[in-house]
Amino acid sequence: MTTLTTMHINLPFGGVELIATDATLLRLDFLGHLVPELTCVHPLLAEAKKQLLAYCNNPRFTFDLPYSLEGTPHQQKVWQQIARIESGQTLRYLDIASIIRSSPRAVGGACGRNPLPIIVPCHRVLAANGLGGFNANRNGIDWMPIKRWLLAHEGIISSNLIK
Repeated sequence: MTTLTTMHINLPFGGVELIATDATLLRLDFLGHLVPELTCVHPLLAEAKKQLLAYCNNPRFTFDLPYSLEGTPHQQKVWQQIARIESGQTLRYLDIASIIRSSPRAVGGACGRNPLPIIVPCHRVLAANGLGGFNANRNGIDWMPIKRWLLAHEGIISSNLIK
């Protein structure tokens, strides 16, 4: 039986929950509010926290964490393409759809179900005429302010557009 460990941390845009096994990071979920932080002795989660804070200090930071993404074969293809997008760069849903021979709408659906946003940087995937969506409104919350923060942090959009 696999043991899952959870950790809550605060980033400049709010709290996140990290979930991992002993060997791999499985999820990063936005919480929508600041959270009490506890000291974590789980080595992988402690390293994930360290790397997320490094990214928040330097948008060119490159993550190096073992992770596992559970999803359909289509979602896996989309997430593999997203993982290749470097900081400060973007692709459109249409670009990824062309690469994997899919539709932009299906690519957007896979982006919204990405279990490791930021680390697998789905915020770098944009619509043809705008920012597109973000995190599929999980929990009925509009996560677009976080996407705008991440894109402004990387210099892709003006910080005036964060709200």
